[in-house]
Order: sequence, then C-alpha cells, then structure tokens
Amino acid sequence: MEDRHDMQVLLRERLAAAGGSAIVATAITEAEAKSWLAEHPDDWDVAIIDLVLDQGSGFGVIPRAASAAKKVVVFSSYVTDGIRWHCERLGADAVFDKSDSEALVRWVAEQGA
Repeated sequence: MEDRHDMQVLLRERLAAAGGSAIVATAITEAEAKSWLAEHPDDWDVAIIDLVLDQGSGFGVIPRAASAAKKVVVFSSYVTDGIRWHCERLGADAVFDKSDSEALVRWVAEQGA
C-alpha cells in the first residue's frame, strides 16, 4: 500500500529479484486499501503498508490486513520506537524504515511470499 510510484517500482524490482515475489495491488488511500483487502482476501500473502497515504493513514489499514491472518509489514519514513510499538499492537508482524529497504526485501523473501 505504498503511495509513491517511484518506491512502488523499486520495491517491485527488488522483491522480484530477491525471491520472485510480486506486487499484486497498490492503493494510495486508506479507503482504497481497505476496500481491496476486503474484496481480495485470498489474493495476497504479505501486505506492505506505508503509514502516510494521500487520504487516511496506514494505521487504519494494519488491523484490516492483520484480520486476514496473513503477514503485515509496515514500511515508513517515520519509524520510531513508539511507532513500531503501536504498529505491532495493531497487528503488524514487522516494521521497517524506508532507509532500510534491503531489510524489508529480505524479510519478505524469508516469509516465502
């Protein structure tokens, strides 16, 4: 649910190269993300959620994605200890700062997604 196109392209390339993972959907608002998750419960394995979206926030998307009993990871430029704790409390399995995209890619590959 990354809202920046350049970051979507970068993630798409890195995920494919690292383990054959593919991005199946993107959303730029909280409402779009929630709607897609509700309409496609079996079409994804890992949700990568940015906290800052065009409308709404990733904080509202985390619980929706986590309720599907799949992997949920937050990828944001605003990661602090408090943000990490809050995201994990909402259901995130992992939280990564955007400055460490390699760690995110490794984590996704380890999930077998």
